[in-house]
Amino acid sequence: MSRPETVICTYRVKPGHEAAFTKLLEQHWPTLRERGLATERRPQHFAGADDDGRPLFVEIFEWVDGEAPEKAHHDEAVMAVWGPMDELTEARGGRPNMEFPHVQPLDVLPPG
Repeated sequence: MSRPETVICTYRVKPGHEAAFTKLLEQHWPTLRERGLATERRPQHFAGADDDGRPLFVEIFEWVDGEAPEKAHHDEAVMAVWGPMDELTEARGGRPNMEFPHVQPLDVLPPG
């Protein structure tokens, strides 16, 4: 049985485009859910700034499985969101405009 994969998305948003990017984030997870690519667990969203004060957004959500990201790249509805997201972000500090590490839960605290 395939298991969900958590992804931590880091978006380096171009200054002045925060509102437009937020509108795309509002569409992102619902589109992935509609296409059967993300779990029903609601995403978490964060906004902040990098070391130079430029906008940085973080989104954490679960893919339904390890194949979902590849499927998303071939889905027109998803690409209709991802294309504009790409245009509103920028590479900086030697890092790409967007990063997507996949992580697994790690229990480090005793049950409590």
